[in-house]
Amino acid sequence: MTWEQFGDILLDSLKDSLIIFAFVFLFHVILSFIETPVSNFLVKRKKVSPIFGSLFGLIPQCGTSVVAAELYVKRYITLGTIIAVFLSCSDEALLTLISNWSEKSLAIFPLIGLKLATGILIGMLVDLVIRHQHVDEVDHIEEEKECHTHHHENTPAHAHLIHPLIHAIKVFVCVFVINVALGSIIEAVGPEKFESFMLTNRYLTPLFSSIIGLIPNCASSLLITELYVKGSLSFGALFAGLLVNSGLGVMVLLKERRSWKNTLFIIFFCFVVAIALGYLTCLVNGF
Repeated sequence: MTWEQFGDILLDSLKDSLIIFAFVFLFHVILSFIETPVSNFLVKRKKVSPIFGSLFGLIPQCGTSVVAAELYVKRYITLGTIIAVFLSCSDEALLTLISNWSEKSLAIFPLIGLKLATGILIGMLVDLVIRHQHVDEVDHIEEEKECHTHHHENTPAHAHLIHPLIHAIKVFVCVFVINVALGSIIEAVGPEKFESFMLTNRYLTPLFSSIIGLIPNCASSLLITELYVKGSLSFGALFAGLLVNSGLGVMVLLKERRSWKNTLFIIFFCFVVAIALGYLTCLVNGF
């Protein structure tokens, strides 16, 4: 790979990353005004909370899984609800598909439908099987607006401008690094060889994608989506990876040492569901 080719990769990556930056920033500004009422609404409908949890999880940002994890730790929502949120959330993947609009981006519609249905059905099933769960009543919840830290200044400027900007910059850096890395690897190896390798091992791609999805960071959902957009992953593999990708919510649960067995169960359960449904989708689509 020549320096000229690398320069083209940098320019293309910068352009794509700036588009995503704009989408993420605008979305987070809007979300900053509605996150608390949405969260409170989720808490007060406990009997059917997996339905609302799955809908809440569709909001494409890491804060959704963090909010849900905190509610679960405080026993405000059920096990089925937290699983529904984790299965339906996709971090920044949906924004990446929208901002990089192409024929591949049309996958966003079946992806949203399948993740929503999976979250609702699996969440309701879990709560049906595990009926005796202690869920506390709550009248008002002060939600944290920060998905990476929990102790920033609580001012309107920070909540509605500074935090969305900081988060958008972090996403921009992740996207840019991933784009440059993927572009460099594909250019060095050769697009044909890279795609040939993935196609040769296509039966392992749902497993490969699900393992990446376990990484508790928005970079994992971005990587999975970028691989799909570039044609290296099938829709079934994309579905599997994003099903198990619950962002930073897992980190909130892991910090609670008293319930680490429960947390491991949630992670393992979501992983098994992702693998099973990912392979099923691949079989239906002929891989």
